Amino acid sequence: MLDARKAYSGFAVDDHERAKRFYGETLGLDVSVLDRGQQLLQLNVGEGQPILIYTKPDYTPATYTILNFRVDDVDGVVDELTASGVQFERYRGFDQDEKGIARGGEGRGPTIAWFTDPAGNVLAVHEDV
Repeated sequence: MLDARKAYSGFAVDDHERAKRFYGETLGLDVSVLDRGQQLLQLNVGEGQPILIYTKPDYTPATYTILNFRVDDVDGVVDELTASGVQFERYRGFDQDEKGIARGGEGRGPTIAWFTDPAGNVLAVHEDV
Protein backbone atom coordinates (compact mmCIF):
# COMPACT_ATOMS: atom_id res chain seq x y z
CA MET A 1 0.00 0.00 0.00
CA LEU A 2 2.72 2.53 1.02
CA ASP A 3 6.30 2.56 -0.20
CA ALA A 4 8.54 3.29 2.81
CA ARG A 5 11.41 4.16 0.47
CA LYS A 6 9.48 7.29 -0.54
CA ALA A 7 8.61 8.41 2.99
CA TYR A 8 10.18 11.49 4.52
CA SER A 9 9.76 13.63 7.59
CA GLY A 10 9.25 17.34 8.01
CA PHE A 11 8.70 20.03 10.59
CA ALA A 12 7.73 23.68 10.71
CA VAL A 13 9.62 26.84 11.64
CA ASP A 14 8.62 30.47 11.81
CA ASP A 15 11.52 31.99 9.85
CA HIS A 16 13.10 30.40 6.77
CA GLU A 17 16.34 32.40 6.83
CA ARG A 18 17.03 31.91 10.55
CA ALA A 19 16.42 28.17 10.15
CA LYS A 20 18.76 28.04 7.14
CA ARG A 21 21.56 29.77 9.09
CA PHE A 22 21.04 27.67 12.23
CA TYR A 23 20.89 24.27 10.56
CA GLY A 24 23.52 25.06 7.94
CA GLU A 25 26.00 27.26 9.76
CA THR A 26 25.55 26.64 13.49
CA LEU A 27 24.93 22.89 13.26
CA GLY A 28 26.98 22.38 10.09
CA LEU A 29 24.35 20.27 8.34
CA ASP A 30 23.83 19.92 4.60
CA VAL A 31 20.90 22.25 3.85
CA SER A 32 19.38 22.78 0.41
CA VAL A 33 16.88 25.47 -0.57
CA LEU A 34 13.87 24.26 -2.53
CA ASP A 35 11.56 26.62 -4.39
CA ARG A 36 8.14 25.02 -4.68
CA GLY A 37 5.86 28.05 -4.57
CA GLN A 38 7.09 28.74 -1.06
CA GLN A 39 10.64 28.53 0.14
CA LEU A 40 11.40 25.20 1.71
CA LEU A 41 14.56 23.82 3.22
CA GLN A 42 15.76 20.28 2.88
CA LEU A 43 18.07 18.72 5.47
CA ASN A 44 20.16 15.95 3.98
CA VAL A 45 21.04 13.74 6.94
CA GLY A 46 22.13 10.14 7.31
CA GLU A 47 21.51 7.62 4.62
CA GLY A 48 17.73 7.98 4.52
CA GLN A 49 15.33 10.37 2.94
CA PRO A 50 15.82 14.12 3.46
CA ILE A 51 13.92 16.10 6.08
CA LEU A 52 11.72 18.96 4.90
CA ILE A 53 11.62 22.25 6.81
CA TYR A 54 8.76 24.58 5.97
CA THR A 55 7.48 27.88 7.30
CA LYS A 56 4.02 28.06 8.77
CA PRO A 57 2.16 31.35 9.33
CA ASP A 58 0.45 30.25 12.57
CA TYR A 59 3.52 28.40 13.78
CA THR A 60 3.78 26.97 17.29
CA PRO A 61 6.96 25.11 18.37
CA ALA A 62 6.74 21.38 18.96
CA THR A 63 6.61 20.41 22.63
CA TYR A 64 8.66 17.26 22.06
CA THR A 65 12.00 16.35 20.50
CA ILE A 66 11.64 16.61 16.73
CA LEU A 67 15.16 15.62 15.74
CA ASN A 68 17.77 13.45 17.47
CA PHE A 69 21.44 13.20 16.61
CA ARG A 70 23.41 10.15 17.72
CA VAL A 71 26.96 11.18 18.55
CA ASP A 72 30.01 9.40 19.92
CA ASP A 73 30.83 12.08 22.51
CA VAL A 74 27.96 14.14 23.94
CA ASP A 75 30.35 16.21 26.09
CA GLY A 76 32.45 17.19 23.08
CA VAL A 77 29.43 18.06 20.92
CA VAL A 78 27.81 20.06 23.74
CA ASP A 79 31.06 22.02 24.19
CA GLU A 80 31.26 22.77 20.44
CA LEU A 81 27.62 23.80 20.18
CA THR A 82 27.85 25.92 23.32
CA ALA A 83 30.87 27.70 21.80
CA SER A 84 28.66 28.38 18.75
CA GLY A 85 26.03 30.06 20.92
CA VAL A 86 23.64 27.14 21.43
CA GLN A 87 22.06 27.01 24.88
CA PHE A 88 21.05 23.68 26.38
CA GLU A 89 17.70 23.10 28.00
CA ARG A 90 17.03 21.94 31.55
CA TYR A 91 14.03 19.73 32.19
CA ARG A 92 12.35 18.90 35.46
CA GLY A 93 12.66 15.23 36.32
CA PHE A 94 16.05 14.78 34.65
CA ASP A 95 19.28 14.85 36.61
CA GLN A 96 21.35 17.13 34.36
CA ASP A 97 24.85 18.43 35.02
CA GLU A 98 26.12 22.00 34.66
CA LYS A 99 26.31 21.57 30.85
CA GLY A 100 22.70 20.38 30.65
CA ILE A 101 23.66 16.75 30.02
CA ALA A 102 21.57 13.95 31.53
CA ARG A 103 24.03 11.14 32.18
CA GLY A 104 22.84 7.72 31.11
CA GLY A 105 23.69 4.38 32.52
CA GLU A 106 22.00 1.39 34.04
CA GLY A 107 18.26 1.89 33.80
CA ARG A 108 18.61 5.61 32.99
CA GLY A 109 18.66 5.57 29.21
CA PRO A 110 21.30 7.26 27.06
CA THR A 111 23.52 10.21 27.88
CA ILE A 112 21.54 13.04 26.28
CA ALA A 113 21.31 16.84 26.04
CA TRP A 114 18.51 18.94 24.55
CA PHE A 115 18.58 22.30 22.79
CA THR A 116 16.20 24.31 20.62
CA ASP A 117 16.41 25.76 17.15
CA PRO A 118 15.63 29.49 16.70
CA ALA A 119 11.93 28.61 16.23
CA GLY A 120 11.81 26.80 19.59
CA ASN A 121 11.72 23.23 18.25
CA VAL A 122 13.49 20.75 20.53
CA LEU A 123 16.50 18.80 19.25
CA ALA A 124 18.81 16.41 21.09
CA VAL A 125 22.27 14.91 20.95
CA HIS A 126 22.72 11.52 22.58
CA GLU A 127 25.05 8.57 22.80
CA ASP A 128 23.92 5.01 22.16
CA VAL A 129 22.84 3.16 25.27
